[in-house]
Amino acid sequence: MDAVRRCCGGLDVHQETVVACVLNGPLENKPQCVIRTFGTTTRELMELQDWLQEQGCKEVVMESTGVYWKPVWNILEGTCELVLVNARSVKSRSGKKTDKKDAERLAEMHRCGLIEPSMVPEQNIRDLRDLTRYRTKLVQAATSEKNRIHKILQDANIKLTTYMSDLFGVSGRALLQKIMAGEVLEEAELRSLVKTQLKKKVPQLLDALNGKLRRHHREMISEHWEHLMYLEEKIGRLEEKIEWRIGAYEEMIEQIDSIPGIERTSAITILAEMGPHVAEMFPTDAQFASWAGVSPGNNESAGKRKKTKALQGNKHLKRALCQAGWANYRSNNRIGRFFRRIRKRRGEQKASVATGHLMARILHAMMREKTLYKEIDVPLGEGTSEQRKLESYLTYIRQMGYKVSLQPVSE
Repeated sequence: MDAVRRCCGGLDVHQETVVACVLNGPLENKPQCVIRTFGTTTRELMELQDWLQEQGCKEVVMESTGVYWKPVWNILEGTCELVLVNARSVKSRSGKKTDKKDAERLAEMHRCGLIEPSMVPEQNIRDLRDLTRYRTKLVQAATSEKNRIHKILQDANIKLTTYMSDLFGVSGRALLQKIMAGEVLEEAELRSLVKTQLKKKVPQLLDALNGKLRRHHREMISEHWEHLMYLEEKIGRLEEKIEWRIGAYEEMIEQIDSIPGIERTSAITILAEMGPHVAEMFPTDAQFASWAGVSPGNNESAGKRKKTKALQGNKHLKRALCQAGWANYRSNNRIGRFFRRIRKRRGEQKASVATGHLMARILHAMMREKTLYKEIDVPLGEGTSEQRKLESYLTYIRQMGYKVSLQPVSE
């Protein structure tokens, strides 16, 4: 295979060692191969950096091996042109795998231009990404604690959720404090605790509070409550750090936030995952959607398309896009109409991914043109259900080769 690089290197990265291979030589001849193993401490990685410079190697490729590639990247960044590659796309044959062979294979593929690079954003975005992903984990942990409190209340036959949509709103939290304290609430005190429309449900709430609450239940609720308060405090501090880091990207966040179904927190998460240079990193919206993991897989043979799962991609970005799609399922905009149309034919899960794909394409176009979201009136199944059904029948009849004219039945 023809070579396109005169000198390049490949790194096989592990927790304790890095195997480096440098290929150097004329494009038309077999290159000279030099292989050396280094440790992964900072001092040893600096030795790797010096060795690559001595070899005249300015282009280096490495696999994205867990988190072990990050220290190597941080040391070598700025001294040579680094390329990160998904290990799945350069997997070697079984029985032909050693660390040295892996490093040499990476270098050979890079020399021939066969490496498909992964996107590695700038340092500020990588730091923001760490914060947003950790925030997501904390929110999930807080949700788990809320669910545990729900289960304990059901075990104690406390049926507050029958009449309250949000147990952890202002009124719900006030009632939980009284429950943990073991207080028996009278109607007047309960009426003073609850807010807004719940004041009309005071008799029902009194009945719902009449359960079999034991000391064990109160102690368990208190344990989960303390952990929930700790998590919410951590989330608040984390959000302050996130807001401090996004000052330079405020205009881009406003662009993302203008898309229906995406609020500010999701907009920051999306920015942290895709970076500020989407149009440069992904020339087409199809490439961006594929990287985000919201594109359908390809499995076609002999002219037949078979069922297949969606492509694997950035799971954090995919989650944000699909959640934004779900947020539009009742909205009267083109995203909401698209979701409902796909859900009717293919089900909710496929509609969620398909709507995420649509939002990824919209997002790419907005970042490329540097504009806010603009609603476009796209007719997707408009009209009454009878009209849509009639149009469907007429289309089917025309496809069979018949012409039909409609005449209303006279009353």
